[in-house]
Amino acid sequence: MRRFTGARRFVFNKALALQKSLFDAGSKKLNYAGLCKELTGWRNSIETSWLSEAPVHPLQQALKDLERAYTNFFEKRADFPRFAKKGQSDSFRYPDPKQFKFDQVNGRIFLPKLGWIRYRNSRAAAGTPKNVTVSRRGDKWFVSVQTEREVADPKPRATSIVGVDRGISKFGALSDGTFIPALNVFAGAARKLARLQRRMAKKVKFSSNWKKAKAAITNLHIRIANVRRDFLHKESTKLSQNHACVVLEDLQVNNMSRSAKGTR
Repeated sequence: MRRFTGARRFVFNKALALQKSLFDAGSKKLNYAGLCKELTGWRNSIETSWLSEAPVHPLQQALKDLERAYTNFFEKRADFPRFAKKGQSDSFRYPDPKQFKFDQVNGRIFLPKLGWIRYRNSRAAAGTPKNVTVSRRGDKWFVSVQTEREVADPKPRATSIVGVDRGISKFGALSDGTFIPALNVFAGAARKLARLQRRMAKKVKFSSNWKKAKAAITNLHIRIANVRRDFLHKESTKLSQNHACVVLEDLQVNNMSRSAKGTR
């Protein structure tokens, strides 16, 4: 699976470099069909024949992601596409339900060129499977199955409106007078993080022990990010369930942090 994510990242970066060269030369960029023709040539080339070892559909999805990123840039919805880096958003996607088999009862899934893989089910997937995304965070792999199903129109339970003011010492202040306390999970993990960093600094760079120490630091950062993400999900769920409308101020959080330090 690491080879598949590497192939997907290589195709995305190679296609982005090609599009940038065309843009710098004043030529028209290639559309998705043109990029797919280039992909066929890369898979058949001797220099990059290893791309044929990866399934073709996830590689084509990388080109679709690049096309979408270009569209968002030209329509001023996002910045210019950036090159993908190893270890950041490592994933690949199977877009067609005919390409995989989902055996939820036995907790396994069949993926092309990988075969049957067992997984731990976090929750039951309802509906008809449409696509599968395999992603990596640290040393763990996750499979996300997107399904389609019909649901009844939700009936709102709340009718109130609330405003949220983001803060520094407190995460947020609500217009009804209540506060959301700040979650400083990094403070509790700072000592452990410093200890792991000192341990890695004593290892020979790129040795096996150095890689193990680096993996421990990565897993700790992932745990901190997961705690923060869980906190945001829970607080946003409370707001959405108890209020019909939530109003947020248009404010740059980075500017708030700089102001708290006295630079603004």
